[in-house]
Amino acid sequence: MGFIDTMRAEGHVVESICRVLREQGCQVAARTYRSWKRAGRVVSARTLSDAHVVDAVRDIAWTTKVDADGVLVRKIAPEGLYGRRKMTAYLRRTVMPEASAGAVDRAMRTLGLSGVRRDKGIRTTIPAKDGTRAGDLLDRDFSAPAPDRTGPGSRTSRM
Repeated sequence: MGFIDTMRAEGHVVESICRVLREQGCQVAARTYRSWKRAGRVVSARTLSDAHVVDAVRDIAWTTKVDADGVLVRKIAPEGLYGRRKMTAYLRRTVMPEASAGAVDRAMRTLGLSGVRRDKGIRTTIPAKDGTRAGDLLDRDFSAPAPDRTGPGSRTSRM
């Protein structure tokens, strides 16, 4: 919206600015801009509370410090690896008792955070390096002359 304000100050029309923005992939309608600029506009309670939750999650998830060269370094904190449920519980316990699970979920999605899972994927077999299957080391015969028979000389397959 600040870009549209700047372009309007240079003498461009809102509709033409929005048309160029649409061509560039930013979907902004002139009506949306005008309703946003209208005086006395009321911001919803959910938008305000979500902004507070985003700020709280950002403060918890990252730590900032100045390194030896004087450069500000941002690093993810251990709490930044929490999932939605654990982050909600942590926020309620420490900073914001009124934080809802949905607000924390939206904040984490906005900040690009997702919890780290401890479980590993299911691995049933480990493939060989060359990709070929191992041969039958027991010289088993998998053909049967009749049902419930394992081979030509055996009586039954059940033991």
